[in-house]
Amino acid sequence: MTATTSEPLLALHGVTKRFGAVQALAGVDFDVRAGEVVGLVGDNGAGKSTLVKVMSGIYRADEGEYRFEGEVRHVTAPSDATALGVATVYQDLALCDNLDVVANLFVGREEISGGVGGALRSLDEASMEKQAAELLQTLTVRLPSVRQEVGTLSGGQRQSVAIARSLIGEAKVVLLDEPTAALGVAQTEQVLALIRRLREQGLGVVVISHNLANVFDVVDRIFVLRLGRKAGVYEVAETSQEEIVGAITGAEFGRGNGSGGGGEQATGEATR
Repeated sequence: MTATTSEPLLALHGVTKRFGAVQALAGVDFDVRAGEVVGLVGDNGAGKSTLVKVMSGIYRADEGEYRFEGEVRHVTAPSDATALGVATVYQDLALCDNLDVVANLFVGREEISGGVGGALRSLDEASMEKQAAELLQTLTVRLPSVRQEVGTLSGGQRQSVAIARSLIGEAKVVLLDEPTAALGVAQTEQVLALIRRLREQGLGVVVISHNLANVFDVVDRIFVLRLGRKAGVYEVAETSQEEIVGAITGAEFGRGNGSGGGGEQATGEATR
């Protein structure tokens, strides 16, 4: 594991979010540091998606404090979070299958060449292709070609492109929503290896996942949400899947549902 700094890059304090009569989050404290991967886990309806949307600026907290690099910030829109250096990769990836890798990496951030005297402006394809190749090389992402259409790539390669795209804007914190969902074993390992490289480069990474085996394989700490509240924060080296399942379900060692086998099922899959 890579050593982390003591000061969190991103920290939420006492965050509360309501939707009418429904309280999705209640006084949640959460933080992630540079060079650290934090796993965010919890059952259905625990508040994971809401917490991520507060961090990414989609939702504004009703109460609480949003701090970035130690300073209070007013994040009221996704553009505010992006400007700070918070990038989010959602489960659907939002890639354009008919465009090549370079176009997907720079969508919305296209570079323009001025032409002679500023006339005949056009996309600076050479510069974008060079930057794309350098970024993917830095992340050790192997693709047949940066000019290959994204729709022809494997699931792991597509996820890698989506993560790489989030780094184009000088991200410091990356939020990954179910990055290994629906991937095979080899593709999953490809994505987990990429997450480790993000940590090595000093980024703060938050991984939202229903798969505890993957979480234990790649994160430093695990943050458990239950019914909109923090149920615990655990160092991976000092906990077990059984203890995490217990925190998720609210019962010691995950056997509070009376089924006897519920803890085993939740350990592998049922923690979204």
